[in-house]
Amino acid sequence: MDVKKHKKKLIVIVVVLLVLAAAVPAIVIGVGKLFTAQEKAVRTDWITEAGDTLAQNEEYQIEYVEAELGDGIRALQLVPMDIEEEGFTYYDVAVQERLENALESLKSKGMDWTATTPLAVLNPYGTGSNGLYMYFETDRKTQVTYTIHVEDDSISDYTKTAMDAGGENYTKIHEFEIIGLVPGMTNEVTMEITGSWGKVRQAVSFSVDMPETQSGYSTKLDMTEGESGEELSDGLYGMMRVNGYLGYGFFFDNEGVLRYEMVLEGYGLDRVLFYDDDIITCVSAGRLARINSLGQVEQTYDLEGYSLHHDIGFGQDKEILALAEKNGGETVEDLVLSIDIESGEVTELIDFTKVLPEYFEMTRPIAATDPMFWQVGEWDWIHLNSLQYMAQDDSLIVSSRETSAIIKIKNIHSAIQLEWLAGDTRFWEDTPYAEYCLEQDGDFVPQYGQHCVEYIQEGEEDGVYYLALYNNNYWALSSRDFELDVADSVGTDLYDGGGSSSQVYVYKIDEKAGTFGLESSFDVPYSSIVSNGSLYGEDDHWVVNSGVAMVFGEYDSEGRLIREYAYECTMQNYRTIKYNFTGFWFA
Repeated sequence: MDVKKHKKKLIVIVVVLLVLAAAVPAIVIGVGKLFTAQEKAVRTDWITEAGDTLAQNEEYQIEYVEAELGDGIRALQLVPMDIEEEGFTYYDVAVQERLENALESLKSKGMDWTATTPLAVLNPYGTGSNGLYMYFETDRKTQVTYTIHVEDDSISDYTKTAMDAGGENYTKIHEFEIIGLVPGMTNEVTMEITGSWGKVRQAVSFSVDMPETQSGYSTKLDMTEGESGEELSDGLYGMMRVNGYLGYGFFFDNEGVLRYEMVLEGYGLDRVLFYDDDIITCVSAGRLARINSLGQVEQTYDLEGYSLHHDIGFGQDKEILALAEKNGGETVEDLVLSIDIESGEVTELIDFTKVLPEYFEMTRPIAATDPMFWQVGEWDWIHLNSLQYMAQDDSLIVSSRETSAIIKIKNIHSAIQLEWLAGDTRFWEDTPYAEYCLEQDGDFVPQYGQHCVEYIQEGEEDGVYYLALYNNNYWALSSRDFELDVADSVGTDLYDGGGSSSQVYVYKIDEKAGTFGLESSFDVPYSSIVSNGSLYGEDDHWVVNSGVAMVFGEYDSEGRLIREYAYECTMQNYRTIKYNFTGFWFA
């Protein structure tokens, strides 16, 4: 009997294992699809906690609600009456116009808005959870500098001079957002109102009990000091597309303190572009928005049938170029869109299956056993992840992660031509494009799986210039049956570099000689995918994000770490870029 029972148990175990084995591919496919689908999800719940309703504006369908900011300041929130309706979004210009009109009606109510009795509105346009709008008038032309203090020894005072919405340094009418209030803490704010000769004419203090972050994200990052003795550059680190917290953009100061939480429809901020007095950025996978310094959405750019991925940048005058894919298309991550900034017109500009048609024919969709298994079933044959426009010859430089190549094409608005390929030339030997490969100048390991290729500067000779890139130093190929022996220093594991590092590379491109050489490099924490290394500021510091390692840091011009910040996310944060926001939020 015991033998029979044992056999029965063994049979049951074998059957269960067979069922599980059969289910594994389906599980992998399901998890992979969930992972990629989250980037295209759109926010459906915009409601936030607020106090009592004080009044209603029936004309603009806006409720004036008391903001729960403690007893230190009387502030309002503007709540659209249709906020719970299906399809509502703050990234609707009609909604934004209603909010603007409701705000204007408050300003013109005949109230005496002064620095001691200002019109204060928390997050007036629904796009920045901890931005506090201020409006008041002064007798003379003055400038406002504010300091934010919290009772936490690890958080220093935050002092900024406000950039008034009118664009003047000194004015009698002050309209701006206080940026830097720490969520979940009592913020003591002191405003110094200064005349043009530098004399402080008035000082006003009040407290603000800020609500917690809307996303639930941490307000303080863990930091590690590096070996460089240089000071950090001024600015805010913008964390872009933090997995697990998609639909938000986070801006941290040099002490790792969250100073602004941007609320989006979904997706994340591939990059922030500054245009006139506004910013333009991604607000969901299918939409960009032009936003002013008060958080008001002035224009949206709906992609209608396309989804963004990985990068946007300026092209010709009044043009944005965006990496995209066609929804429901056969292939993914291989298109470039042209967006007219003024009209909003969207045009499919470049289809890389037509730029590299013969290579495309050599590729296939991704399988569950490939390195990028979470994209199973998708035909991600080139995977473009950054773009850089070059006006002098109407050209575009793109980074292709899947081929570990940097690609330049020219005449992109007329007769597109492939100009060159830079990377491991062995990859292209058995393709019709070997003749386009730049020759490697010098003894170094070329880049693999690179991200964020950016133009740095022109060289001293014609046809020579320098590009910076994040060399993930990770070799993987999921769309073509091809083997490549790489150096021992190159990582081949998605999560563990096996002692390998990623690097920031600076390449010297010499188009006349047909070469690329490694001008400089430095090691950074290993990240197989995502990430960036971007030059920033007058001191030529580097802001480097190693997404899979879940850290970003600032390095000096020699590649020595000044400070590193660790953050929370699900698998990765895509990119971190530093901005000073001078002329936008700050004077």
